[in-house]
Amino acid sequence: MIVCKFGGSSVAEAKQIMKVKSIVDADPDRQIVIVSAPGKRNKDDEKVTDMLYNCNAMVQQGHSCRELFKKVANRYTSILNELGMDQKPFLPILDEVRQMIDAGYGAEYAASRGEYLCARMIATYFGWTFLDTDPLIVIKDDGTVHEDTYQNLKKVLKKGEKYIVPGFYGCSTEGKVKTFSRGGSDITGAILSRASEAAKYENWTDVSGVFSVDPRLVKEAKVIKTMTYREVRELAGVGAGVFHEEAIAPVIAAKIPINVKNTNAPLDDGTMIVDHRELEGRPLAGVSAKSGYSRITLRKLMLFKRTGIRHALLTMLHIFGVRPSFSLFGVDSIVWFFESTQASESVLNAMCVRIKSEFRLDSIEVDHGHAVVGIVGAGVMQETDLIAKSTTALADAKIKLNFYNYGSSDTSILLGVNAAQAQDAVKCLYHALFE
Repeated sequence: MIVCKFGGSSVAEAKQIMKVKSIVDADPDRQIVIVSAPGKRNKDDEKVTDMLYNCNAMVQQGHSCRELFKKVANRYTSILNELGMDQKPFLPILDEVRQMIDAGYGAEYAASRGEYLCARMIATYFGWTFLDTDPLIVIKDDGTVHEDTYQNLKKVLKKGEKYIVPGFYGCSTEGKVKTFSRGGSDITGAILSRASEAAKYENWTDVSGVFSVDPRLVKEAKVIKTMTYREVRELAGVGAGVFHEEAIAPVIAAKIPINVKNTNAPLDDGTMIVDHRELEGRPLAGVSAKSGYSRITLRKLMLFKRTGIRHALLTMLHIFGVRPSFSLFGVDSIVWFFESTQASESVLNAMCVRIKSEFRLDSIEVDHGHAVVGIVGAGVMQETDLIAKSTTALADAKIKLNFYNYGSSDTSILLGVNAAQAQDAVKCLYHALFE
């Protein structure tokens, strides 16, 4: 049995949904389909989820979202019309959603309705069973999946039954609608794959797999035919956007293969994500970069003589809302990189003053405009000249290297560069290591 997830571009309009149906009909083993909310039809269009967030924002400002919600309703009714479906049974559902948003059910409820409405519509179009993820998928406060989820789903999933399932949301442990992070429909697909003991999880999007480098940066970029769970997790962690980095977790234990495929080119093989792959002369999988980081640097003579100092410092950072993504340690120094959106300049200033005073630091500094580049591959530790090749390539391109993290992972190497040079760094590393 195959579980399929179709992204926002795959359900953006009627002609795309027709493609989805032809893909699903082509293989009777495709029995569970997860759908996102309708995405952009063109570069100037607006995603339904963004419109729903705006509806909630209007309600929070004390206004009704009635007029704004008409744009959301029109997206669905136009799709229904183009699919030749009767829109009348759908109108009360749309109105109920609008009323609930107006009643102040919150941002997560509002955002989740894009998937909910899309799944209701496609279930009717397919003639399949609609299966709501609220209250079946339970999401903990930290955004991870509660183990009860799998038992909940196993109790309701019937062998041979065909289901349309909304992605992106479930419920909190208190029973309120709760969403995953953006792109979380990938996670829903992985959860359904594990719960149903699927033979394969197909993730359908608008590109023919995971590329070794962003094709917008390198025109000759190639699709990776096979990669491991760890490779895709670590490549996504440094900015590769085809597959949600957290969607790997539910399928790893069951070793369910994931096939990333293109709705607009269904005959392309795409990328197969598996537990283990033969290197076969391909030690590296890809290179990517993620910008938007700030750096905090702490120094104190004999810093690590104090027991538990790192934990104490991290606790203080957490109090101010700063949660580092990457760490470096020197003899008497610590460097942490964190997402710049986590704290304002005034909060960071207050944090630095308190930490310097409380821990009697010699210095503490925060600066912005950083990026982390990842060279990812199951064989990175086997390539004896990888460090030389990569640092030489950056030096030749006059790209300043802020740090080089080798050995903390056997699947990736991390390099710190200035955000303004991140794209150039990716391009020169790709040409040096992959061509």
